[in-house]
Amino acid sequence: RMNDGGPTFHSKLLSRFNFSVNKTETYESCSALFLHRNLFTPKNPQGVVPNLVVRVVIQRVAEAQVSVANEIVGKIGPGMCVFVGIGRSDSEAKASALADKIRSLRVFEDDQGKMNRSLADMQGAMLVVSQFTLYADCKKGNRPSFTAAAPPAEAQILYDLFVERLRSSGLNVTTGRFQAKMSVSLVNDGPVTFILEA
Repeated sequence: RMNDGGPTFHSKLLSRFNFSVNKTETYESCSALFLHRNLFTPKNPQGVVPNLVVRVVIQRVAEAQVSVANEIVGKIGPGMCVFVGIGRSDSEAKASALADKIRSLRVFEDDQGKMNRSLADMQGAMLVVSQFTLYADCKKGNRPSFTAAAPPAEAQILYDLFVERLRSSGLNVTTGRFQAKMSVSLVNDGPVTFILEA
């Protein structure tokens, strides 16, 4: 159980993990980190955050929604649908940088019809859906291999941090349900699709 010592307490904990966040982000980022019970384990007594990488597919949408067991758990109008996969290398700092990149990515048309407006500029919404299959390896045989994807317990740590980074920037962000079987429906506006990795 995490000691609710406020931002100062959380800042001290975050300093152990070399997080680069400002004071207004400290509490939310640390809360997301400790939501996962498997951070401190016998094999990881120091609670070291694993080095991982995040891969995303961004679709500009007119609308999108995600359901779990026939229940809608996330729904947006115009904005972005972001599918997120977590791999086994690199760092959480790069995931934060990728979240910042997505926030400022200019993929929406201005008055001249050019892609010159970001999601923040147009005050749109974002639907974030976890998708480990983005790390599928189909080079050998006909059955995809997912060995490049991070284990769920480790992936959720970085996924939560990625989402909280986006929310703390002021964006309207809704999500699917991590590790659940989900049904996603969307209307791609364009079509416009981008693949980013950090």
